[in-house]
Parts: sequence; C-alpha cells; structure tokens
Amino acid sequence: MAEVFLWGALRPSAGGAASVTIEAKSIRELFRKLEEQFPRMQPFIDEGISVSIDGVIYQDDWSQTLPEGSEIYLLPRIAGG
Repeated sequence: MAEVFLWGALRPSAGGAASVTIEAKSIRELFRKLEEQFPRMQPFIDEGISVSIDGVIYQDDWSQTLPEGSEIYLLPRIAGG
C-alpha cells in the first residue's frame, strides 16, 4: 500500500483528506484506482497530473512502478517551454 499525498485542489474530491492510502503497483494502476474510489478526481486525472515518487517527478511515464514505502505526491501538471 502507498500513502499518496494530494495537492489542495484534489482534496475535496477525496472528502477533504490530505492523503489517501491506495494499493497500486504503477502510476497507471494508481490513477485507475483513484478514479474508482474517488470519481470526482477523474477530471483532474484527465487534464493531467504529475506524480512525484521520492522526489522524482513523472508526467508521462505511467508504467513507472511505485516502490513499497516510497513518498508519493500528486501535483498539478507542470508546463514547460
């Protein structure tokens, strides 16, 4: 299981929780399970979310594994240019 920390705009979708515990092996599975448990989170996921795993930010590599005991944060998608 992973504790996933949510940025402020996501918290109302999770009943106001600052973090949620999810059983997932990859970012893709994490997003799928978040959508199942918290349907109001789906528009944010569809728009794009960045995922920080132990301080490394992933924006498109949804096959990335979630190591046991890692620190996971969901963040607004980071635009570059």
